[in-house]
Amino acid sequence: MDVKAAMAEAAEAVAETMDRLLALPDGPEARVVEAMRYSALGGGKRLRAFLVLQSAALFSVSRSCALRVAAAVEFLHAYSLIHDDLPAMDDSDLRRGRPSCHKAFDEATAVLAGDALLTYAFEVLAQEETHSDPRVRAELVLALARASGTQGMVGGQMLDLLAEDMDSIDASLITRLQRMKTAELLCFSCEAGAILGKAGKAARHALHSYGQEMGLAFQIADDLLDIEGDSSVTGKPTGLDDAAGKATLVAALGVENARAHALMLVDQSARHLDFFDDKAKLLKQVARFVVERQA
Repeated sequence: MDVKAAMAEAAEAVAETMDRLLALPDGPEARVVEAMRYSALGGGKRLRAFLVLQSAALFSVSRSCALRVAAAVEFLHAYSLIHDDLPAMDDSDLRRGRPSCHKAFDEATAVLAGDALLTYAFEVLAQEETHSDPRVRAELVLALARASGTQGMVGGQMLDLLAEDMDSIDASLITRLQRMKTAELLCFSCEAGAILGKAGKAARHALHSYGQEMGLAFQIADDLLDIEGDSSVTGKPTGLDDAAGKATLVAALGVENARAHALMLVDQSARHLDFFDDKAKLLKQVARFVVERQA
């Protein structure tokens, strides 16, 4: 199976799991769950879910357990997109080719939907169905909290907002910002399979290192799409980062140097997977996919 077919199969499987986990309740509070479902089930590449499933397969982890972790990561990712699109953040009216959550519903409902997806991600990880060993469940919760909190995604978003008002910002600070904002959650997705499989330190380190460098390459590719992409293909507005004066490696290095840097990161990320021999073939392919994608 090639990587695009494998990603499509994974996306379908995790969407079914998410749909089941996000059942609509009775009563007026169902509105917030409708907003959660609108954002979480509204398409997307499901890259993070794919990384969870592929890393879990390296250690022969139960597919049902891996799908629950994959769903939890996608719930958390959906929360971050809802909040990113808010007028107080990136002020984007379009996401995945549809109106952003705050445009489809309203700002207050969007905030609540994001909050609920964030907390539900941890609830899913903590449930016994995710893994029979409570230590594994606790480790998953801890690792995701670190990847998404002040030392990860939230901290990176804060740096991103602060950078808009800086007169200048060097490549090392931009790399730190992007590692926190984007790469840390991808690192968790890669390492989650090793946590589920109770793998040793060497395997976990290889997956974490792969995720970090692939995640940085992913963000450069995203920034290139903001400049060169077509919004009808990407499903979100283009040119917003440049207009807002966002700190990106594309702005710091130039388009061609940034593209070359992304390709170098992909090559480096793939070398970390030599630890797993041919079993990590699809993970190597998806690293190349993230820098060649058009959306």
